[in-house]
Amino acid sequence: MKKINKTKSLYRLMIIGGILTLWACKTPTLVQKTENTDVPESFNTSKDTVNVVKMNWKEYFTDPHLVKLIDVALQNNQELNIMMQEIEIARNEIRARKGEYLPFVGIVAGAGGEKVGRYTSQGANDATTPIRGSKENPEFLPDFMFGAHATWEIDIWNKLHNAKKAAVSRYLASVEGKNFMVTNLIAEIANSYYELLALDNQLTILKRNIKIQSNALKIVRLQKQSARVTELAVRRFEAQVLSTQSIQFEIEQKITEAENRIHFLIGEFPGTIVRDHSGFVDLEPDAIQAGIPAQLLTNRPDIKQAELELAAAKLDVRVAKARFYPSLGLSANIGYQAFNAKYLLNTPKSLLYSLAGDLTAPLINRNAIKADYYNANAKQIQAVYNYERTILNAYVEVVNKLSKISNMKKSFDLKQKEVNALTESITISNKLFMSARADYMEVLLTQRDALESKFELIETKKNQMNAFVNIYKALGGGWN
Repeated sequence: MKKINKTKSLYRLMIIGGILTLWACKTPTLVQKTENTDVPESFNTSKDTVNVVKMNWKEYFTDPHLVKLIDVALQNNQELNIMMQEIEIARNEIRARKGEYLPFVGIVAGAGGEKVGRYTSQGANDATTPIRGSKENPEFLPDFMFGAHATWEIDIWNKLHNAKKAAVSRYLASVEGKNFMVTNLIAEIANSYYELLALDNQLTILKRNIKIQSNALKIVRLQKQSARVTELAVRRFEAQVLSTQSIQFEIEQKITEAENRIHFLIGEFPGTIVRDHSGFVDLEPDAIQAGIPAQLLTNRPDIKQAELELAAAKLDVRVAKARFYPSLGLSANIGYQAFNAKYLLNTPKSLLYSLAGDLTAPLINRNAIKADYYNANAKQIQAVYNYERTILNAYVEVVNKLSKISNMKKSFDLKQKEVNALTESITISNKLFMSARADYMEVLLTQRDALESKFELIETKKNQMNAFVNIYKALGGGWN
């Protein structure tokens, strides 16, 4: 009869344990969002099927001075080197997560002693043993032990494995983040380099124009002496020369700042940037093969980074959900313990060992686990929106840059014609002024308009080259 009652009690405990386990496994219901990766079939401005990002940046940029600057930057740029350490941190996180689902084994050793009271349960028990009161076992009893301890959480629900996979995804995302930084770094150096060439050309034009205006001022002064013009004309020509000379120092300051910005990007102290600005106006960007929008998903580092971060966020949701389920842990101990060091290695009398398993599950007050689960799901939804936004931004960037390349080419051609016309008009206005068929104001206005148009021509060329650089970045190039 007693055996039947014990069996029934065991069954009741099993049923109660099962009910509690099922209750612990109950998880809240959440609304999840699936990412949309659909992109248009083309960029509308191009029907190319080959993507330019397959070309290495050393092949894309042909200026040897620019190539050398980029090479130095990829070695010395501090921000890039900081990112490399972020990658190392992410790699170490994988090791940490991997170690969590492997058995942990440690060694423990200790020594101590105690004197218990005679009228305690332990003291009364020790008093009945023959070792109490003997020389080998005085009332102060030493204790020596050493052994090994092992713990292992059995990953029933893949909680620890999913945490490791999430760490791997974040590591790969950090690598893509580094690639995106390399792309931006290359583009920033190239844009600054072309800006520097543009400033050099503007300074050359300005100095040439100052020389022309100074010669014109000398002629006007001679004409004043012969009473052909008044003092007003001399003052206006003189003011024009001074105004142009002041612009020279503004350009020289911009050149200094551009050089220093490039030196900062390549991780060096300020100095002179070696370059050749001759032929800048004649630079002609190569034809761009934009490819199809679907290629952005594999070529843009920022898109791949967002995709990997989304994968990690999904795994985080699984990890948070697994915390509602029971966890199974095993622990084991083996070693030696004795009251005298000479008996410590006495086998099997001093040998001790234990093996235990425990099954734990959250039951009451699971608010903290629920909060982590809700947060993980919210972050997963954020990652979905960030992924979709990154794809949309990449598409818009490519369309804008392709359009800018086309428009800058047309604008440069028209601006070139304007410069040619105004350059000829300077010669004509000077001849008319010498023959008294034009006044000095017409000469001054013509010189000013010609200078402005030449500056605008250089600026348009710089914008054209910047568009050439930025489309390469927008298509995902630079890092490979």
